[in-house]
Amino acid sequence: MNVQIQSVKFDADKKLIDFVTAKVSKLERFAEDAISAEVIMKLDKDHERGNKVVTLKLEVPGDELVADARSKSFEESVDDGIAALKRQIEKYKERSHK
Repeated sequence: MNVQIQSVKFDADKKLIDFVTAKVSKLERFAEDAISAEVIMKLDKDHERGNKVVTLKLEVPGDELVADARSKSFEESVDDGIAALKRQIEKYKERSHK
């Protein structure tokens, strides 16, 4: 699966990129037919709710699954986004098997 990572308004360090790549690659266990994944990380001005925003897009045959997550760290945002995508993958599988 092809994984693209973008960082907006900041430069992501290698440690963060490796973390994101490892987490997103694990999605292949749930969505074996996934074509590609795109991760967009950006800094926001809202410090109350968390200023680290992550958007995950997973392209599967015939559909695109998208999850947004916001928290005080990129790692936590990625974990939340991955959890949301896992739920969407389950729903996608139920729809495609009917």
